[in-house]
Amino acid sequence: MSKKVLRMVAAILILAAAGMWLAMGANRGWTKTSVPVQRTDEVTGITVEDYQKRFVPGVDFLGAALLGSGILAGASFLFRKQQTQS
Repeated sequence: MSKKVLRMVAAILILAAAGMWLAMGANRGWTKTSVPVQRTDEVTGITVEDYQKRFVPGVDFLGAALLGSGILAGASFLFRKQQTQS
């Protein structure tokens, strides 16, 4: 792999993670796998809180993506510059 490939993959990873985070609700808390949903009981009229299974990425999701892309970008600095023969 070359420097450019690693840096491009790192940029794509962070952009995709940020786009997914924004598209799925931009939750500023921790990642959730179930979300409370309020519903009203038809018979009694009481409001009840049920939980619906749904993935909502949080800031820890963004942090993991940032860490991963940082590692990839940092690894690109381990490659030496290719010398051209003149």
